[in-house]
Amino acid sequence: MQTQGEEQPPREPNTIFVGKKPTMNYVLACLTQINNGTDSVTVKARGRAISRAVDVAQVLTKRFATNITVKSISINTEQVKSTVSGDMSNVSSIEIKLQK
Repeated sequence: MQTQGEEQPPREPNTIFVGKKPTMNYVLACLTQINNGTDSVTVKARGRAISRAVDVAQVLTKRFATNITVKSISINTEQVKSTVSGDMSNVSSIEIKLQK
């Protein structure tokens, strides 16, 4: 929930953020973006969801849309403040750019 005076970072267009939902939900979201006329889609994930993001990219390129290719993959480490202890912790992240 957003409090007054706190700004959310702008959402990038054609970006799918992978979380705890089933893999096929994210595959369908990517296919919807591509079928709506977008040339590229970015799949992003952090922490434990990284393997699910890789699965999404693989299912898209190997099973559903064979005309989609992986344009680039970037891995990163983000520092996130813990909500429980307030300490900073490192969280791995991945960004997979898919192109038609």
